[in-house]
Amino acid sequence: MASSISNAPRESHTVHHHELLDITSLKDLPESYAWKGFDRFPMKDSTAPVTIPVIDLADPKAIELIGHACKTWGTFQVTNHGIQKKLLDDVEKASRELFALPMEQKLKVSETAGGLPGYGQARIASCFAQKMWSEGFTVYGSPLEHFRQLWPEDYSKYCDLYEEYEKQMRKLAAKLLWLSLGSLGISKSDIDWAGQTGEFETRSAAIRLNSYPSCPDPDRAVGLAPHTDSSIITILHQSTVGLKVLREETGWVLVPVVPDALVVNVGDFLHILSNGLYPSVTHQVVVNRTQHRLTVAYFYGSPPEVKVSPLSKLVGPCETPLYRSITWQEYLIHKSQDPYSALSKIRSSAPFNGSG
Repeated sequence: MASSISNAPRESHTVHHHELLDITSLKDLPESYAWKGFDRFPMKDSTAPVTIPVIDLADPKAIELIGHACKTWGTFQVTNHGIQKKLLDDVEKASRELFALPMEQKLKVSETAGGLPGYGQARIASCFAQKMWSEGFTVYGSPLEHFRQLWPEDYSKYCDLYEEYEKQMRKLAAKLLWLSLGSLGISKSDIDWAGQTGEFETRSAAIRLNSYPSCPDPDRAVGLAPHTDSSIITILHQSTVGLKVLREETGWVLVPVVPDALVVNVGDFLHILSNGLYPSVTHQVVVNRTQHRLTVAYFYGSPPEVKVSPLSKLVGPCETPLYRSITWQEYLIHKSQDPYSALSKIRSSAPFNGSG
């Protein structure tokens, strides 16, 4: 689609799951899925020969390379990350099986009003009148009850698979976070909620499965509207292109599929922790006419009840932190009301309304 969208967020609009269509079988684009221009992000696709950083985690300079990528891009890809290809392939295969189930079966495990966990559209979908050409499934905590309904006969193998994926991603996310923060001179002793091991045992995390079927009119459809992630970092497995990131100097850049690599995005909470030194990356998903794209995203967040604020080491002695302290839960409320102003609402200079 064109890299610009004009549909403003609508706080009062909610996507009801019974309104969702089985888009895999549609031959024409319904008007409810048709988007016009996008005034909020009017930048064109990049025409400059720019390349998103690909960083080998075995490189002795990985910490410096990650720091530079966080500062200049807000996104990068990593290789030698330690996640076995078989695990990635198995999770992708199982995810395809989930989305291939009949719609009435998937709707049995629809998301709750809060948006987690279960089947449905992305959280930001409720901010728009138009629907996005995608469907998703969020695993938050144990998937046991949902998987029992989806696969009554062999749910345990799917539970084991996703629990192993979460375990491996948790380790990788913690490693990437400390590399990112380490590049700023931050150590584990600087974050009291990191725990004794620095593994953020009580952190929040979610796995989001995303399905973007082939689309009969991709130039008028949106897979996922431009947004930033609320997480500290997001780790994405993709095997088909479709993700675009916004770099202000150059415009929208398509993230290529690099063999055996995972995409890492800076989220809003790393933006806050770094006092704005590492900006969260704006990204969107475009769809195509011929390929069904499936991705698996791992969102790594802070403990839900912990107040997070810019790290004191990154704020000068005579400076005011750019952002007020806020919990994950409080921030998600701001984000659900308007995904494009959540960060500005908690800036230290913004009027305080008592909710964050």
